[in-house]
Amino acid sequence: MRVKAVVAYDGSAFHGFQSQTTTPKTVAGALSRAAERLGIHSPIVGSGRTDRGVHATGQVIHFDLPRHWHGARAKLRTMFNRLLMPHIQIKHITPVNERFHARFDAKRRIYRYLLKPTPTTPFDAPYCRHFPGLEERSLAAILRLFEGEHDFALFHKKGSDPGSTVRTVYKTGLYTFGNYRVITFEADGYLRSQVRMMVESALLVMCEEVTEEDIQAQLKGERRFVPPLAPPQALYLARVRY
Repeated sequence: MRVKAVVAYDGSAFHGFQSQTTTPKTVAGALSRAAERLGIHSPIVGSGRTDRGVHATGQVIHFDLPRHWHGARAKLRTMFNRLLMPHIQIKHITPVNERFHARFDAKRRIYRYLLKPTPTTPFDAPYCRHFPGLEERSLAAILRLFEGEHDFALFHKKGSDPGSTVRTVYKTGLYTFGNYRVITFEADGYLRSQVRMMVESALLVMCEEVTEEDIQAQLKGERRFVPPLAPPQALYLARVRY
């Protein structure tokens, strides 16, 4: 029986989501080791990769359950979480069609980037980014530059072949949550580190280090004005829509 699980994790404890040959400290690696201890030998397939240090509140995975777990999903979730604590949590486990694929069936992915106008503390510094003097209306307008279908060839980190570099950003947003300002992106998919580069681009415009025209030129593929990436610790994979 194939199941879909929604997973949250603290990315600061891992070198990214995807399993790697150079380190065991990956989210997928931890999930696979826990599954093996529970008698589950199916591959763990995620909806997509997250960079080192990036968190998730709504990553989606799929795997196949052996028969002895078919009627015990609540117990399975409890056992998984005992093995995965404190840095990973299985939030839900749901039966799905045998052909379901966490990555290829995903329609939209939502990311959040957490800014804090006031100084961070030792307790939230690993999970947000200090950015003072934030003018929300201006930042929201800058973020809207990324909406629509664009060739994001100059908005991703090199090192992998993504095939097409065209992606559609359906919606951007900015809202207040307590003492934080939250940037949101909803798109059909993202290139490697694309979200971090879009965030950094918008914030550099706020700092008057680049202009909106520079961002538009980079979207058109004319020249790269913004090579840096926003720090990873403030980024969250929030939700995957199917």
